[in-house]
Amino acid sequence: MQLSAKSRVQLIAEIAIAFVGALLMISALLANQRWLDHHFLPSFYTSRADYVRVESVIRITVAVFGAGLALLARRYLAKFITHRPARASQIVMAVLLAFPATELILRLRHSHVLMAEEYTSEIEPSRQRDSRLGWVFVPARTGYQWVGNRKVEYAIDANGYRVRDADARIDFDRPTIVFTGESIMVGERLTWDESIPGQVSAITGLQSANVAVSGYANDQAYLRLQTELSRFQRPVAVVTLFSPFLFDRNLNDDRPHLGAGLTSLPPFNYWRLTRIFKFLAPYRSDETIERGVKVTSEVLRSTIEMARARGAVPIIVVPQFIPEEPEEREIRNRVLDEAGLPYVWVELDASWRVPGDPHPDVRAAHGIAVAITDKLLAAGVSAATK
Repeated sequence: MQLSAKSRVQLIAEIAIAFVGALLMISALLANQRWLDHHFLPSFYTSRADYVRVESVIRITVAVFGAGLALLARRYLAKFITHRPARASQIVMAVLLAFPATELILRLRHSHVLMAEEYTSEIEPSRQRDSRLGWVFVPARTGYQWVGNRKVEYAIDANGYRVRDADARIDFDRPTIVFTGESIMVGERLTWDESIPGQVSAITGLQSANVAVSGYANDQAYLRLQTELSRFQRPVAVVTLFSPFLFDRNLNDDRPHLGAGLTSLPPFNYWRLTRIFKFLAPYRSDETIERGVKVTSEVLRSTIEMARARGAVPIIVVPQFIPEEPEEREIRNRVLDEAGLPYVWVELDASWRVPGDPHPDVRAAHGIAVAITDKLLAAGVSAATK
């Protein structure tokens, strides 16, 4: 029996819808936990358990939706497309036009787009944009933040360094331990005396200079050190931080960043909708991860060389909340061990975090400070250096 033209169109539509449904089911099946762990890197703000839970829910949802299309909805949708083609075309057109319309609205309402890891100036410690580094702390400013039931002060001096209080001054002629990095090194949620640089200074009796800036990736911390280290006449040590659960940050390219050979690259200007999608689904390709591993190793090696060229002891500190996940261990091995880079690995109790926040608490900061101090003493750096 020969099918009518309309019946043939409906059959073709059913096959196409069933194909889409099957494709969704196959995608949910292929995106197993091993694949997800490889392409969705460990996160500082989300635990692995939460990550796996969300991924599982999404996989199940995609599979159920695909099955629904292929087994239940295909005939109804194909019939609707066949018998009401004008209406179906209107719906498709409306969906397609919604994307550029939404993009336009976002651009008009949000002309200033934050880069990855950049926060608004209202969040303490306050930041401002910088053409070379992406952002820096607002200099000569003291801000406050409530952490639980206590008020934490962030005093930033005229150089953009975090210091003990507004009256503190860095003496560039004194022997100094220079710290670079991100919010863990800054000591967010902690007072100056509780921070890693503050505790190292208290233990060693040496001046600490904290040039770290919240939200920095390793290449930004390196560039910041490159700018600031020459100001110190007697740097005795340079301390930087690497963490596998912050490695994903090194792959962001919507800010000034470094490429292979430590070449400076401008920010990539993504569509607003693309930024939202990347935030919701931070997928990383094999190529992006490989490039990130190589550049991060280059950055850390150059940091070591920069410190040694000034006669300072280089220290890469790697804090790790225990247990270390296999994905974190793989990143640490690839970036540091395979590149032959020396580092200080510090095991931290998983409970040593600021309540309701992933940042290390004062106990964790103390553990890191002691490990750094031990390394300094082993290298002959102490208060006697003065």
